[in-house]
Amino acid sequence: MSDQLPHRPHAVLFDWDNTLVDSWGTIQTALNMTFEEFDKPKWSLDETKQRVARSLRDSFPVLFGEDRWEAAKDSFYAHFRSIHLETLTPLTGAYDLLCALRENGTYIGVVSNKNGDFLRKEAEHLGWTAFFGQIVGATDAANDKPAADPVHMAMGDSSAPQYENLWFVGDSVVDIQCARNVGATAILIGDEITGHSDAQNSANLEPDWHFADCEALVRVVKTFTKVL
Repeated sequence: MSDQLPHRPHAVLFDWDNTLVDSWGTIQTALNMTFEEFDKPKWSLDETKQRVARSLRDSFPVLFGEDRWEAAKDSFYAHFRSIHLETLTPLTGAYDLLCALRENGTYIGVVSNKNGDFLRKEAEHLGWTAFFGQIVGATDAANDKPAADPVHMAMGDSSAPQYENLWFVGDSVVDIQCARNVGATAILIGDEITGHSDAQNSANLEPDWHFADCEALVRVVKTFTKVL
């Protein structure tokens, strides 16, 4: 990484879970309830952070087998649906970061491997929907992150110039892979790169920029002049 700060982006795409909102505990709880039903060992929080990155349709066939993954999916979704809104917590500085980007005229979108319906309900619950041009979740596009398909959906048909300086902000190795697949600047939020155990060929992937939290990135964004 360079010692200089990143250039002002034309567009910023965010991962959702554990980039803008704290959801590791919710994901772990719903997974472990599902594992218990399917007689599988439960995961610690650290295991969850390293083993959850891809979408459910990409990861559950491996976890549960081709013959049981759809039943496991239904179980997980039922458990997750019952708790996700009541436990939803924005990360410190996330709202201020979205406000700062909107104030300087930057296009903002979301590309997540969370189920799209859950994702949009959470954004609505927080009152954040209006920040985003598009909110794209798992199964909304033909392929899920790290494929480029959901990025193109989130950017829209008329936003080609915005690709010239696009940020992809996330917390996991899959977010870095996705940024690389579309030529975006990969920006990591948080104290570690998560998801290495759920991604292939990820050992040497590093972000272009790494910020401890959303508040640190807010300070950078506030140095940019507004897009005219």
